[in-house]
Amino acid sequence: MNTEHSLSRFDEQSRLLVRSLLCGDSGASTAGWLDVFRRQQRTLPELSWPNLLATLCRDEVIWPGKDDPPLTTEALVCLFPALWKQNLLTVIHLIHSRVPKASVLRLLQRLSQDDSPGSWVTALTRQLERNLGSPCEEHLYTQACHRRLEELSQRLDGETAGWAECFSIQTEESQAAPWLSDFGTQRKRKGDLDILDSDEDRQQSKRVRMDDGSGVHEGEKAASEVMLEELDTQAGAQENTHPLPDHRKGGAPSEVPAQESSHDFLPEHIKVSAVQIKELLDGQTEWDQSSTEAFQLLNNCDTKQVPVLCSMLGLSDLAEQTLPKVCRSILALSPDLSFSTAAALIKSLLLQKVLSLSEPASRSLLTVVMSLCSRYTRSMCHALIEPVLAVESLGGAQAELLKKLIEGCLHSHYTLLVLQMTLRMSWSEPVLSVIHSLLDSEPDMNVELFTQLTAQLVRQGPRFTKSVNFSKLLLTILTKYGSTMNASNKKDLSGCLMIHGTFLKKSLQAALKRIP
Repeated sequence: MNTEHSLSRFDEQSRLLVRSLLCGDSGASTAGWLDVFRRQQRTLPELSWPNLLATLCRDEVIWPGKDDPPLTTEALVCLFPALWKQNLLTVIHLIHSRVPKASVLRLLQRLSQDDSPGSWVTALTRQLERNLGSPCEEHLYTQACHRRLEELSQRLDGETAGWAECFSIQTEESQAAPWLSDFGTQRKRKGDLDILDSDEDRQQSKRVRMDDGSGVHEGEKAASEVMLEELDTQAGAQENTHPLPDHRKGGAPSEVPAQESSHDFLPEHIKVSAVQIKELLDGQTEWDQSSTEAFQLLNNCDTKQVPVLCSMLGLSDLAEQTLPKVCRSILALSPDLSFSTAAALIKSLLLQKVLSLSEPASRSLLTVVMSLCSRYTRSMCHALIEPVLAVESLGGAQAELLKKLIEGCLHSHYTLLVLQMTLRMSWSEPVLSVIHSLLDSEPDMNVELFTQLTAQLVRQGPRFTKSVNFSKLLLTILTKYGSTMNASNKKDLSGCLMIHGTFLKKSLQAALKRIP
């Protein structure tokens, strides 16, 4: 059954949700799906889920081919590509507290009947069963993965340093980039997939991107590429570029430590490829298919080499007109960049430009930031969003850019991550507007995080007794998160309102009283 025929089984609302999961890699499709889901929930709460899950669990007739067995039936969810099923389970994992438990367990039961679920689908299914309290004695990994881990363990144990050497490498990478310490240094995605996915799984993923069903993904992905190409055309008409102004107080840290700034730090083959990229950036050669191949160099650099390479290429001083071309080449890389490489690249390419904004971001800059954020969301959170929020004199232009990223690129998991970042820093009026945008996206906060947020509101409250932004933030919390609030939280917020002095004070007190 082809994908369009499968989509015809759903009602109009559910079809939109299903189609949004056909957007390719897990990060981009999950963000797009959650955006569609939130918009539907605002207009028709609790309508989409029962219909969607019930339809996915329905039996579908499998028509035989010439050499196939007679007619059989299979759950509709099992007929979708493996990547789509992975995206679906990733989304349910993020918001399973809002989904009827019985419906999810029924879906997992039907997925367990799939003849070839794939390693990721198997792992996500078992993890969801555990999250929902269903007994699951099986390991998250498959037998094939278990054998690979055993082989890897035996091979490393036979080495002189063994596993200790692996952990020492991770420690060195963490020390080289301490601002990434919250999530730790990540290995390249290809390394992760080599363990969890068999060669057959990887070939299947490639086929999924090329079949009729992935046409939706290609079309949506092409939309951003068309925008980047359009920006390239506009940039070609501009011959002069303007130097970037000095960045503000609390701006980006220096690109490369002094002891590693020498180009001699890079191997000779990296220097040769870097010269080709530099010629592209300086406009000495035309951008074509080989341009993307030149950027493949980034996948061949280790954690310490990437900042040196970025400094050598002068990415922080790159003209905005060139950004769309660079962005398109980065997004075309395969495999995707590792977390640390993407973070170092984003920091060098975009951070200084964002910190230097004194007016709304240009179309070129905004498109590039959002495109990279959709693909490398975690790296963007640590390399750009957190440093910008930490600036003492954060401006309105930066705040508006961050709000657009939150609304267009961050799904619930990363919204919670950014919210946690704001709890570790001093607040200002622009930061308040960013936090308000975070809470408007309705992240699924647990009691512990909500208590931390309440404590921060109480600490920061005396500085914003006349702030309307602070009043709106409090009103959002009282109206949208009343069910999360316990007696201690309510008492703390009551004390916070006592010293508050804007025209919204009575509305805030009334909202607090309505909370049981």
